[in-house]
Amino acid sequence: MKTSSEEGPLHQRLGAEFRRRIEVGEWPEGATVPSEAQLCEEFGTSRGPVRQALAQLRADGHLVGGRGKPPVARRVTPSQPFASLMSFTQWAESIGRTPGQHTVEVARRRASPEAAARLGLDEGAPGVDLVRLRHLDGVPAMVERSTFALDVGLHLFTVDPDEGSVYDALTSCGVDLHRARHTIDAVAADPQDAELLGVDPGQPLLRVRRLAYTGDGRPVEYADDRYLPSMATFTIENTMDGRTVAARGGTADTRTPREEQQ
Repeated sequence: MKTSSEEGPLHQRLGAEFRRRIEVGEWPEGATVPSEAQLCEEFGTSRGPVRQALAQLRADGHLVGGRGKPPVARRVTPSQPFASLMSFTQWAESIGRTPGQHTVEVARRRASPEAAARLGLDEGAPGVDLVRLRHLDGVPAMVERSTFALDVGLHLFTVDPDEGSVYDALTSCGVDLHRARHTIDAVAADPQDAELLGVDPGQPLLRVRRLAYTGDGRPVEYADDRYLPSMATFTIENTMDGRTVAARGGTADTRTPREEQQ
């Protein structure tokens, strides 16, 4: 059986494969998807797991139609709330998706002027750079670039960044990651973005710049994450007793109390 994952119940693996086909255009948006009988024959399984997988895709909004009409594919852009914005892995798993990553680089070098300024480092001070391509169900979704303060980033040479959440790995090494501040804007894909994400240079991307702090207020990571807009959106939830801070100008700085507690 050909699926994008070999772990988990069959209906979940089928559902992940069906979502992948919709997202990469193998099942084009607005097109009728194969029948249950065709899918059973292709995957060598009974109707039960196929029906469960299709039902989940209907619930997720990836399939529309009904009342005797064949199901039609529909692309759904997953939304990432601020409560899970620090961890791509946690967000993906919370919405039933399979996160993945390919590490492009882990390197000790002089921090860029912007990263040094954000992290409170002296000009020319060393840091550790991490570049990864992140996936949802095997489909490229985001290019992640982070610069860590040297004492924190050195832990990255003792772990495998391809094995899951870097934040979980750093926390297990004793790093006190407590909260983060995020700035969201748009940016044109540079040549590396374009190559990794499979898009044309200059294509608009959603950019999330993140400054992560320890519990005592020390900044230890400055990140520049660039998402395909078709793969992620972001939501901010306000309450009557909450607050949202926004600044006008070239960039917007928007936070909620939930973000401050991360």
